[in-house]
Amino acid sequence: MITTEEYRAIVSELMDELPAEFFDKLTGGVIVSEDAPLPDYAKGDDLYVMGQYQVYSGVRQIVMFKGSFDRVYPLADAAEAKDILRGVLRHEFRHHIEGRGGLHGADTLEAEDARRKRAYLSRHEQ
Repeated sequence: MITTEEYRAIVSELMDELPAEFFDKLTGGVIVSEDAPLPDYAKGDDLYVMGQYQVYSGVRQIVMFKGSFDRVYPLADAAEAKDILRGVLRHEFRHHIEGRGGLHGADTLEAEDARRKRAYLSRHEQ
């Protein structure tokens, strides 16, 4: 299991890979939380929130959940963590960019996430 310091360093390094424009209007920045939240629709402890784009009171931020990472990938080393977290961070930045641009519709990440949610729920209805 990677330490919190290693996790933070990896997230910071991954942020350095992104263009400065991605951070425009991300007023709350990218923060690391030790929490391991489950989505409100989870049917058990089989689905953790790895990252979340949040907008509240005019603040836009990305939260990366170290606790969720530890539960889903307890044996990941730093190299594996970097690959996984790159995908999570870029996913959340896509939400930020699409939200900032006012994009909605079938081709957005929001719609893709909704499709994944429906697929998850349909697997648990059987």
